Amino acid sequence: MRPAAKFCLLLAVSALTAFSIRSLMAQDAESQVKREVERLQRSLKEKPITDPDFAPVNNMAADGLKSAAEALNKGQLYVSLERLNSASSLLQGARTGEEKADAVKSGLPAFETEWGKASLQLTSLDQNARQRDWSKAPLAIRALAEAAQGRSIPLLDGSRGFATSTKPKDGLFYMGQAQSEAEFAKFCASLQVPHKPASLKLRSFLPELQKLQQKTNAAFQPPKSIDQHSRFIALNSALKLAKELDSSKFYAGALYEYLEATRHYGMIEGAAVDPAKQATLNNAVNDANKKFDTSPQDHSIAQLFIERANTYLTHPDGSAPTSDEWKAAQVILEQVLPAYTAAEKPAVPVQRASGKTVDITLVRWPYT
Repeated sequence: MRPAAKFCLLLAVSALTAFSIRSLMAQDAESQVKREVERLQRSLKEKPITDPDFAPVNNMAADGLKSAAEALNKGQLYVSLERLNSASSLLQGARTGEEKADAVKSGLPAFETEWGKASLQLTSLDQNARQRDWSKAPLAIRALAEAAQGRSIPLLDGSRGFATSTKPKDGLFYMGQAQSEAEFAKFCASLQVPHKPASLKLRSFLPELQKLQQKTNAAFQPPKSIDQHSRFIALNSALKLAKELDSSKFYAGALYEYLEATRHYGMIEGAAVDPAKQATLNNAVNDANKKFDTSPQDHSIAQLFIERANTYLTHPDGSAPTSDEWKAAQVILEQVLPAYTAAEKPAVPVQRASGKTVDITLVRWPYT
C-alpha cells in the first residue's frame, strides 16, 4: 500500500473510532438519565407522598418524569434533563417535608438543627461545584448544572424564611428542593456526553442582562403588568438568577438563564403566530437544528432551546400545539437563537455612572 493511501486509511479509521466513541458516550449518558428517571418513578409508585400538604406533588412529579422519559425517547437529552430536574426537585421537596415533619414539630429550634445539617452539606457541594473541570462536557450540560447549583443556596436560605414566616414544616419543602438542585448539578457532572470544541468564549453577560432588565422594566405597565403578571415574575426570576450566576462566574449557567429570560420577554411582547406561518414553523425548527447539529463547534445551549421548540410543536399523543406553544416556538427561533448568536460576540462595555453625585435628603412622615 502506498504511503498516501495508508495515511488516508488511518485517518478514516481514526474518524470512525472517534465517531464510535461519541456514539457510545451518548448512549451511556442516555442510559444514565433513563435509570434516574426510572428510579424516581419506582420511588413514587412504591412510596407515594401521603401528607395532605404535599400530596399534590404526586401527580406533578409523575407527569414531569413521564415527560422526561418521552423527551429522552425522542433523543432530546437536554430537555429530558430539564424535566428530570424539575420533577426531582418537587419530589425531594415533598419527601423532605413529609419525612422530617415530626423532627421539627417542636418549633423553630428543631428546624434550625435540620437547617444547619443541610447547610453544611450544601456548602460543601457548592465549593466542589466551583472546582469542577467542564472541559470535556457540552456547554448545555455545564449550563444546566451551574443553574441548578445557583438555585441551591438561595432555596436553602429561603427555606428559613418560610419556616419563620409560616411554620417550620413549610421550610422543609424548600430545604429538600435545595438539596435536590445540588444533587442534580452533581449528577450532570457525572454524565458522559460527547462534545465539540466550544463555539464561544465564556464571559460575563452582564451587559446583555442589564439591557434586558431595562426593557423588562419599561414593559411593566398596565394592562400587561396585570394580565401577564405570572410571566413577569418568571422573567424577573430568570434575570435575577442569571445575574447571580454571572457574579459567581458561572457563565454557562448565566447564558442559559439569560436566554430563558429572553424567551419569557418574547412571550410577553410577541404576537400570536399567524396560521399561514404555522405551516412553515416546523421546517424552520428542523432547519435550525440541522444548522447547529452539523456545526463542528459546540452549540449545545442553542440546541437545548431548539429541542424545546420541537417539544412545543410535536406532541407524543399527536395532538395539535396550543396557540401559546406556536408562539413559544416562534420566540425561540426569532428571539432566543439570535440572542445566542449575538452572545458569541465580545461583550459591549457596561455603562458606568458618570461619577457625578447628587445629595438627596429623605424625610419620613411620622405617621407612615
